[in-house]
Amino acid sequence: MNFILAIDQGTTGTTSLLIDATSLKILDKEKSDYRQIYPKPGWVEHDLDDIWTSVSQSVGAILKRTKINPQHIIGIGITNQRETTCAYDKKGKPLHHAIVWQDRRTAAYCEENAERYNQICRKKTGLPLDPYFSGSKMRWFLDHVPAVKVAADRKDLCLSTVDTFLVHRLSAGTSYVTEPSNASRTMLMNLKTFNWDSELLNFFGISKEFLPEIRESFSNFGVTKNAGILPDGIPILSILGDQQAALFGQACVRVGDIKSTYGTGAFLLLNTGEKIVHSTTGLLTTAAYAFRGHKVYALEGSAYIAGAAVQWLRDNLKSIKSSAEVSELASQVTDLSEMEHILFLPFFTGIGTPYWNPHAKSAIIGLTRDTHNGHIARACLEGIALSLNDSVASFKKDFPQLNDIRVDGGAAANDLLMQMQANFSQKSILRPEVIDTTAFGVAVGCLVGLGEVGIEDMGKFWRLEREFNPQVSSYYQNKKALWDETIKRLYL
Repeated sequence: MNFILAIDQGTTGTTSLLIDATSLKILDKEKSDYRQIYPKPGWVEHDLDDIWTSVSQSVGAILKRTKINPQHIIGIGITNQRETTCAYDKKGKPLHHAIVWQDRRTAAYCEENAERYNQICRKKTGLPLDPYFSGSKMRWFLDHVPAVKVAADRKDLCLSTVDTFLVHRLSAGTSYVTEPSNASRTMLMNLKTFNWDSELLNFFGISKEFLPEIRESFSNFGVTKNAGILPDGIPILSILGDQQAALFGQACVRVGDIKSTYGTGAFLLLNTGEKIVHSTTGLLTTAAYAFRGHKVYALEGSAYIAGAAVQWLRDNLKSIKSSAEVSELASQVTDLSEMEHILFLPFFTGIGTPYWNPHAKSAIIGLTRDTHNGHIARACLEGIALSLNDSVASFKKDFPQLNDIRVDGGAAANDLLMQMQANFSQKSILRPEVIDTTAFGVAVGCLVGLGEVGIEDMGKFWRLEREFNPQVSSYYQNKKALWDETIKRLYL
């Protein structure tokens, strides 16, 4: 029996999956969490050694439990948190903690340079100048971290996203590579060419020599060497940023296919095929994947906070003991008239699509003396659904060919939230049997890279578990109107 190892390096931990290369059945999986570092308000960091340890622990646990011969692993697929930015030397030694995608420290830089960026760069990148993306984070490293400056002077600097760091570690530094779905999030890659762009590099003052080579998403990125957790010689065949991996794993390979992934944040991607579509409503234009000369694009909506809002109820308010309890608590509200004026605005790290306000803060409004934890739990779920619905509304305006929404990620298991999403968006919500679609996407990508599976065959591996059909209700229409009015009044 041959196997595929999928490594899903996420914001709060790394999940590794062992998959049967023939049946594509998930045989085992393991998640290893690591610490979140908050040096200042609005700053979020990860220790790269913590990330590597989480990879080693999750992979090691699977190999120990299954007792397979790792020589039978025919390929490794990697998916990762995308905009999180790493600085390390060519030996792989970290020069600073990674700056996480949620981090807001470069907000002032982005505001000061936004007008010039929009004139020079916006069309090339498909992205607004926002602290979310990697370019301003790389600039911050060079401006504020002495070790990074020294490494740059010595031509010993690597600036990359997490996928590249993992390949570098897995290959003992012999491979320094990335692919378009990750590179497109740096603000340094030209969407038309899928290459680093000299004008974009000049804007941020980043030297191309510090950046990895961009290869197609399903290709040979190198082989394992001195990795400790794995034998030498296993090829790394597939890399996708986490949201594009979910798009691929959800078999959204037709124009108009759309997926929504609920993790720490929530992200919707819409396949626009080999056509670059520039949004007029605040959506991002991004790379989906590249293979055999074909460049596939997507429109993206971003909500920075989804599952993290439920975690806040658990960890800060202590109203639930586990995230899974939120649905039961929210279901205590049986009379929706009690919820008409309560809003949970989950903007702990700013607003993404379509408003792009990095300074926005979270709020709960409309409370009365009889408000209880059940009301707040339901408002939290509604706030997540409404945040995502802002992106769905933008999709409808920018790209009329919009299919039903396929969902995945941890919170996709919440039936109440999924029905809310259907009601607010007035689109059917399709939940597959496998909701580990991020890792599944790069696992199938390995077979695509080997030539054993065609992209057009992806639909064969997707199975529906449950469909949530939209219900027409004045409650949801009125709540959406209140949401829009409140955002405009508080944040715009």
